[in-house]
Amino acid sequence: MRKFSQHPITLLLPFIVGLLFVACQPQASTQQAPTQSQTALPTASAPVAYVDRPLSASPAQLPPLPYNPGALSKAIDAETMRIHHDRHHQSYVTNLNNALKDQPNLQNLSVEAMLRDLNAVPENIRNTIRNNAGGHLNHTIFWQIMSPNGGGQPTGAIAQAINQSFGSFENFRKQFNEAGGERFGSGWVWLVRNPQGQLQIVSTANQDNPIMEGNYPIMGNDVWEHAYYLRYQNRRADYLNNWWNVVNWNEINRRFQAASQQQTGG
Repeated sequence: MRKFSQHPITLLLPFIVGLLFVACQPQASTQQAPTQSQTALPTASAPVAYVDRPLSASPAQLPPLPYNPGALSKAIDAETMRIHHDRHHQSYVTNLNNALKDQPNLQNLSVEAMLRDLNAVPENIRNTIRNNAGGHLNHTIFWQIMSPNGGGQPTGAIAQAINQSFGSFENFRKQFNEAGGERFGSGWVWLVRNPQGQLQIVSTANQDNPIMEGNYPIMGNDVWEHAYYLRYQNRRADYLNNWWNVVNWNEINRRFQAASQQQTGG
């Protein structure tokens, strides 16, 4: 019986067909969705002075108090509020505008953007911008997170988040006050949402703001002596305790929700 030899191409056909079949199959993506620990807050545009807009520096302007100076008397006296707002905050605004007079490129940036990238600020004015842009931003937040109708227990989403992160509001309040009391010299104590989406208590020196470390400031208390000295003198702990009587949980909830939306790209 005659045997027929196969052409080499014929022998390779099954192998070629198999390769073509595999190549035509949809490939699974090797790119994984970012996990919570990989998701960072926006670094250039996310506003923190207000939940809906950045803080302008062209020119910087002193925001009015959202209540009369004596309205927070459960914690802060009227004279302290007048001096704090009308003189201290105004001085930050004035000094910031003076530093930016010959810096049109910086004037076009928000205060938040400048503080997030201080290395882009000319060295000869960098410390001035750090102190005064920070002071302007910190106080703009501060006035909003207090209210004559504030105080009491937190409500809404922030209450649940505090309980999950700290076990209870009382634990959170204790840790917050301790951090404020332990801040040596002048500075602030904050509740922030960090880039991993976690609530965290931090303190900052002088007028530094948590955005300089990539955190979103949800609430903060000013522990500079000018914030409390007329009534409390050196009793910072008493000031920290009484301050909870004017905390504006409605505004803090808005800030917490804004931080969550910005972090998830919502």
